[in-house]
Amino acid sequence: MRAVQLRDYDGKPESITVAEIPVPHPGPGEVLVKVFASPINPSDLMFIQGLYGFKKSLPAVPGFEGSGTVVEGGPGLLPRFLKGKRVACAAADPKISGGMWAEYVVTSAKLCIPLQKSIDLEQAAAMLVNPFTAWALMDIARRDGHRAVVQTAAASALGRMIVRLGHRFSIPVVNVVRRAEQVELLRGMGSEYIVNSSDAGYEDTLRDLCRKIGATIGFDAVAGEMSAIVLRAQPPDARLLVYGGLSLAACQADPASLIFERKRLEGFWLTGWLRSKNILSQLRLARQVQALLGSDLKTDIQAKVRLEDAARALQQYASNMTAGKVLLTP
Repeated sequence: MRAVQLRDYDGKPESITVAEIPVPHPGPGEVLVKVFASPINPSDLMFIQGLYGFKKSLPAVPGFEGSGTVVEGGPGLLPRFLKGKRVACAAADPKISGGMWAEYVVTSAKLCIPLQKSIDLEQAAAMLVNPFTAWALMDIARRDGHRAVVQTAAASALGRMIVRLGHRFSIPVVNVVRRAEQVELLRGMGSEYIVNSSDAGYEDTLRDLCRKIGATIGFDAVAGEMSAIVLRAQPPDARLLVYGGLSLAACQADPASLIFERKRLEGFWLTGWLRSKNILSQLRLARQVQALLGSDLKTDIQAKVRLEDAARALQQYASNMTAGKVLLTP
């Protein structure tokens, strides 16, 4: 089969090649998926630079999520159940040697979501990382009784999903962006609370908004200094979940926020969150997310690119993430 291969964790285009490699075979609890499409996500960009939370042995096939059809199942009840089914699936686990940027991938059957007939494989390709994360974060906010939310990278694909879910569940969202055109984008979506981090004095504005509406939970995709800024802005007893590291810098936190205002800085990893759910809970979540894929959790796609042009696709996506996902298609 053809597969994109990462030769070195240096982020250089020449380290990305396309090679002919053997089709893998599923083991116990695993399935072989014929890949339809796989998006490029910020987590993929970090992975190929060696900056993600784990590395795989080189040469490695990148790609953390995608869609396709299960063509073979290893030993086990779930793999047999999934054989022949269209699925959204993930390979975002250090135990999984392969990746989605290939014609075939072997992954855990537990990381495969059977698709409803109404869901096309193109939307399903980007169903897990962003839609499930957005749903999970807002589910945490709702279950824990938070009245309002603050989020960074609010103009991103995931950020816009949070905005739409906030409208759906009547939870106000304070949105932090970094460019004027992103402010206009969110205003066009009906957002009321938007803060541009490029403006002078934005930290004071952010603090006033977070405390005014009671944004006691936050979702941070940036990390670095932004974590400390958002945590300081939130009211006492607040909680900040860091689910990304777009700044490529370690999270910062003001000790006074943690000590005297009893605030918490925590990490969130979707794969771990999903693994904590039993199979019935996962199926219920899958139904809830798929029901909104055409609306609140819809993914914009800016381009579809063949595997052979993976290096160009990476540059295209990195230069304009707000425009939508770039799909790699075997």
